Amino acid sequence: MAFVIAVAQRKGGAGKSTLAANLATAFACSGKTVALLDTDPQKTLARWHELRAGAGARAAPLHFDSPSGWRIPATLDKLRAASDVILLDTPPHADTDARIAIRAADLVLVPLQPSPADLWAMDATLDLAGAERRPAAVIMNRVPAAGRLPAETLAALHARGLTVLEPAIGNRAGFAQAFAAGLGVSEHAPRSAAANEIRALAAALATHAP
Repeated sequence: MAFVIAVAQRKGGAGKSTLAANLATAFACSGKTVALLDTDPQKTLARWHELRAGAGARAAPLHFDSPSGWRIPATLDKLRAASDVILLDTPPHADTDARIAIRAADLVLVPLQPSPADLWAMDATLDLAGAERRPAAVIMNRVPAAGRLPAETLAALHARGLTVLEPAIGNRAGFAQAFAAGLGVSEHAPRSAAANEIRALAAALATHAP
């Protein structure tokens, strides 16, 4: 039975699509059977998947679909038995599709950039997960190499008793370069720091599987 992870954050620009794609490819590179679903109307991952068709043998096999609305539960039902991991990229607002995706998930993964605005916006996503009785975990994303905000944000998360996964994901150019090629960093630059971070996050997520 698949481990279903909904990547959700109400604030746009948090890096949901990039994170979902990189986790999907990291799991696929580790030998897992993976499905990646794009439920965001912006269809960023759909465009990424089109580019992936030209990546050849560098691209690990994974199933892709872009269902919306009532098709989300039906698509998940078809994929659960044949998949080890299913990742859903959700809309950046609390509409029906986001609620449906979160309701279907075993875990809600909330990417958070270290800023007050992102902290404030995160509450709506956590409230939605709570309303659907789904466990949530936060991952610090696009973390700059210097400055006080990362440590201050992490302290605020721990003070609230939230589940925070490690390691944090750095603000690295490698993610954008891989995404532009239709790949994840695990495929594009497997020995890079970015790839190491994503693989470590995938391993941390695996410990939360039902």
